[in-house]
Amino acid sequence: MSMSFTRGSRAPFLAAVAVLVGVSMACAAEEAVVIPPPAMDEAARSGTETAIFAGGCFWGVQGVFQHVKGVESAVSGYAGGEARTAQYETVSTGSTGHAEAVEVRFDPRKVSYGRLLQIFFSVAHNPTQLNFQGPDRGTQYRSALFVTASEQREVAERYIDQLDKAHVFPQPIVTKVSDAAGFYPAEAYHQDFLTRNPTYPYIVYNDLPKIENLKLLFPTDYRSQPVLVGKTKG
Repeated sequence: MSMSFTRGSRAPFLAAVAVLVGVSMACAAEEAVVIPPPAMDEAARSGTETAIFAGGCFWGVQGVFQHVKGVESAVSGYAGGEARTAQYETVSTGSTGHAEAVEVRFDPRKVSYGRLLQIFFSVAHNPTQLNFQGPDRGTQYRSALFVTASEQREVAERYIDQLDKAHVFPQPIVTKVSDAAGFYPAEAYHQDFLTRNPTYPYIVYNDLPKIENLKLLFPTDYRSQPVLVGKTKG
């Protein structure tokens, strides 16, 4: 079966459709790629580190990182543009320079930046799709890394080069690496969206398979209880 749901498909009856199609339909929508770990990684150190990942709709990217051990918070938001345009309706025009992104704060003693990159490229999105992910089209859905330190840039750029040279993907990686120049949290209704809306058609088809792939490919990094932005556990 070949079908997709965009985030604009909010008709109530589709929730019932999502339940009927079940996991088999969802698994057909997103396939993880087994990739090697980075040959170079940051050294573990004390404190909390911040990294920003953009890989299509932030619902799924946030959901994946919320299930990774060592991640202390994962917040959906906007990166790459100006503060005045960091609103969902404006970003959705594709003219702001923003990408839907997720700010991840993590303990590098428990999970490294390189490991997060491996999960990002393998499970969270397809890094070979230029300015789109799945059913979502526009520069706001581009694949990008907004680095917060020179060490992150070096690890990211070397890893992309490593994966391209190994031809682990059928096409070259299009992920752009840029310095972080501001991150703006998204509206409250976008936060923890995957956890709060597990039967929403877009989530069922596009994002729940990512969580299953994380559990399958990274079992030692997977946490069953996600770390949430909101206080209510889902």
